[in-house]
Order: sequence, then C-alpha cells, then structure tokens
Amino acid sequence: MSRPRLMIPGPIEFTDEVMAEMSKPTPSHVDPAFIEIFGQALEDLRSAFLAGPDYQPFILAGSGTLAMDCAVTNLVEPGDRALVVDTGYFSQRMADIVRRYGGDVTLLSAAPGETITPEQLRAALAENAYDLVTITHVDTSTGVLTDVRGLTAAAKEHDALVIVDGVCAAAAEEMRQAEWGVDVYLTASQKAIGTPPGLGLLVASPRALAKWRGRSAPVGSYYSDWGYWLPIMQAYEARKPSYFGTPAVNLVMALAVSLRQILDEGMENVFVRHVLLSNAVKAGVEALGMSQVPTDMAHAAHTLTCPRYPEGVDASFLKMVRANGAILAGGLHPAIKGEYFRIGHMGAASRADVLTALGAVEAGLRAAGYPVEPGVALAAAQAVLS
Repeated sequence: MSRPRLMIPGPIEFTDEVMAEMSKPTPSHVDPAFIEIFGQALEDLRSAFLAGPDYQPFILAGSGTLAMDCAVTNLVEPGDRALVVDTGYFSQRMADIVRRYGGDVTLLSAAPGETITPEQLRAALAENAYDLVTITHVDTSTGVLTDVRGLTAAAKEHDALVIVDGVCAAAAEEMRQAEWGVDVYLTASQKAIGTPPGLGLLVASPRALAKWRGRSAPVGSYYSDWGYWLPIMQAYEARKPSYFGTPAVNLVMALAVSLRQILDEGMENVFVRHVLLSNAVKAGVEALGMSQVPTDMAHAAHTLTCPRYPEGVDASFLKMVRANGAILAGGLHPAIKGEYFRIGHMGAASRADVLTALGAVEAGLRAAGYPVEPGVALAAAQAVLS
C-alpha cells in the first residue's frame, strides 16, 4: 500500500521538483550559481506577496515563529502600544512576542470560531491610540480567516503599522500587500509556499523600514536584527556575495523552485484553486453531517478545514483515517482541543488529494462506529469540483 497522504495544516506534500532540488549537493553560500538562485528567490517572494518594488523581502533560516519574532523585534520598542486582533492560538503567540520586546499589548479577542470585523477594530482604535496592529490572516488553531484588507484599512485610518501573520495563508489566500498597505507580511516555508520546514519568510514595506531606522532603542534580538540581514538580502538581490549567517542553502534552492511554480500558475489562479479545493472539502464535511469550528463559512479559511467530531467520535478516529490513506491533525486551540480535527489542503494539494482525504474520513468514521453512507462525502466534493 502506498504511504498515506499528508493532509495536515503544514508541513504539506511537496512537488517532485521541489524534493528533487532538496537532494542536490550543497553548494557554497557564495557560489555564483547559488547567489543567482537566492537573488531570484527574493524577487519572486516579493512577487508572490504582490508587494511593491520598494518592499524588502527577507529569507531567514528558521520557522514561522522566527518570522513573527523578526517582524516584532524590529518594529516594537519598549512602551509601544500594540492592538492584537486575536482569533486563536497563534494570535496569542504574537501577543506574547510583542510583550517579550516591551510592547504594551491589548487583545481584541474573538471567541473560538468567530472573527473580528473592521468595524470592531475601528471601535477599539477610536478608544485608544496604538503604534501597531497585528493580524493573523488564518489562525491554524481555528480555521478562521480574517478580512486583512478591511482590518488593514481600519488600522491605517489611525496611522498604525500593520503586521500580518500569513503563516497558514501566504500563497493561498488572497493577499495584495502593496495595494492593501500591509507593512509586514510573513510566513513559513512548509505551508502553502511549498518548501520543507526551515525558512522564515517576510516582506517589509518602506514604512516598516522607516520605523525600524528611526528606533531609539536597539533591536532586542541579535539574530533577527534587520541591521545585519538587510545588507545581506540587498547584496544577494544585486547578485553579489555577502555573509552574516550561513543561509539554509538547500532550502533556498527548493524555495526558488516552489516560488517559480507558484508564479507560473499565476497568483489569481492560485487564489481561485484554493477556494475550489476548500469548498469541495467543506461540502464533503457537511454531507457527513459534521459542523465546523468557524461559525460562518464567510470567514472560514481556504487552506484548512476544521470539522467538529460527530457525537460518539473522538480523536482516536484519526488513527483509523490514517489507516485508510490520509494523515490529518487533531485540534489545537486549548479551549476546544478535543472537539475537532483539522484537514489541510494548501500548496500543491490537488483534487485527488482532497478526494483521498474525504474517502479516508468516511472510512474512519465507519470504523469508529459512526453511520456513514459510503461515498456521500466524495459525491458532494465531486459536485463542487466538477
């Protein structure tokens, strides 16, 4: 039997071309061929985020949390006031990072499965002045999608910088960084960007760079300080060798392949494909009689689906799903962790992957003793896909 498909919210399944690039011998980080690859990857990352030519990309060895840390430590000084749009576990992690660097944090919190609207943000911003607003584009713990465009517009009305955590959204959910005015958009390599884990990725606006340059206090993190990394990124993009810390060479090579595949598909097509796959999965889940964590499908993510377990079924059923061909993830949000599971469908995920996952869920539910009509989820999904 072939191995089960990895259908969690990251790491994801990667294309054959990306995996082949990972297997190549490691070149020097200042080899002319690698300098060209790194420079092109920086340019392509800017394009994938639909950022402007004066926006600065950073490709760092590290995780998505490193990308969050890098954005915050460079833009937050002790005493800065930050309003954190809280839609789940990772929004709260962002709040913790802001506090670590001396920021004064206010949470604008939604109940699990709910979102925060631009109107709610405007009301909060009218009560107090804030230097920074942070937004989680898709909180992986709840499957909630925020209205980044509307929230950013509200923040800009009050002259606040905007950091958006796009770890479970970038290169899948619609994002137009320059048009919408997002100051820092960040992600990790192992999600929809489609590269194995190990890279933290972010793109900073001219306004963010100006805030960093105007700091009165030193950056709190040595490794994440843009003062060290900005000359490196500028040098590689200019196709010149430079050094601060050794880049994750093979991962950068794989990232360059993945970004080129994404841009060859076209960002508009990428956004549409993720909506289609998401709608198919959610139709299948509904056909099985399961509700979902997001309280309204209008704010449900297109990168993952968070079904609630039906009565009499718990997380042990995930082992049965795996035995039938798909690896899914359990719940993550502390308040509802045992009530739901998560299906990832992003990046290189295909129609076949979606049908495999739903077929495995059907079989797993039957094995768990929950009555399911064979093929009902697959039929609902195929109706969407057709």
